[in-house]
Amino acid sequence: MTKQVLVTVGNAMMGDDGAGPYLAERLLSEPIENWMLLDGGTMPEDSLYKIRQIQPDRVVVVDAADFGEKAGEIRIIGAETINDMFMVSTHALPLNFFIEELETFVPEVTFVGIQPAIVAFSFPMTEMVKKSVDEIYNRLTSWKGSTEFEHC
Repeated sequence: MTKQVLVTVGNAMMGDDGAGPYLAERLLSEPIENWMLLDGGTMPEDSLYKIRQIQPDRVVVVDAADFGEKAGEIRIIGAETINDMFMVSTHALPLNFFIEELETFVPEVTFVGIQPAIVAFSFPMTEMVKKSVDEIYNRLTSWKGSTEFEHC
């Protein structure tokens, strides 16, 4: 059995940056078999020790990311692109450090970005981003790896 970990990233108080926390809520209320959830919040690097203990075969990281598409678009973002992108979330450290560290001990690491419309304090998450989170949630049951969404 493949050990799979979903790491959600973001801040629910910052509009569409709440995509990760919303996905975590969905998974907590409706667990999906074979997926372990780690809600990374705004400091996903704090979950590295837990991921090392689990020793998963696959880690999927989900966060809002500005990759210049229309709001709600979903993309698999490669490690080489993460370094060049402006990440929308309010992380303590740039997300590329977290991803690069994961890649040193996890065989398959996939970063799934959702294009936000609004990232501002006290704004609600937009409907298009909520729909995208729901789509990701639904695809987890039959996840086939990084071919799941178009690459960026």
